[in-house]
Amino acid sequence: MNAEQQRLIEDRDGKNPWRAFGPYLSERQWGTMREDYSEHGEAWEYVSHEASRSRAYRWGEDGIAGFCDDKQRLCLSLAMWNGRDPVLKERMFGLTGNEGNHGEDVKEVYYYLDGTPTNSYLKTLYKYPQRGFP
Repeated sequence: MNAEQQRLIEDRDGKNPWRAFGPYLSERQWGTMREDYSEHGEAWEYVSHEASRSRAYRWGEDGIAGFCDDKQRLCLSLAMWNGRDPVLKERMFGLTGNEGNHGEDVKEVYYYLDGTPTNSYLKTLYKYPQRGFP
């Protein structure tokens, strides 16, 4: 029996909750405006991209290479900066509803490379541009 098989048995038997944490955080919530506070239901036009990144959202979480507990009480993800953009990179870039394809279209390159069933090992690759965003 290898170490991963032992972890699966421990998780099944309730000795060690190995799967309590994992890559359960979504890469991108549906739409930049995840919560509609507009008067007439026009979430896509209600807040600009500049304003949306300065808001606190209450009903969902997302992030690059996100990791969280199975109830999303503790959510962790990467924040990156290439030294050229004016803001930190904390979530996938996508076009919003009226700009994108069927509401959402992520414009990034990322891969899930490897992982174990208990999430004791996870590997991902995210291609972050070194130049400033156009």
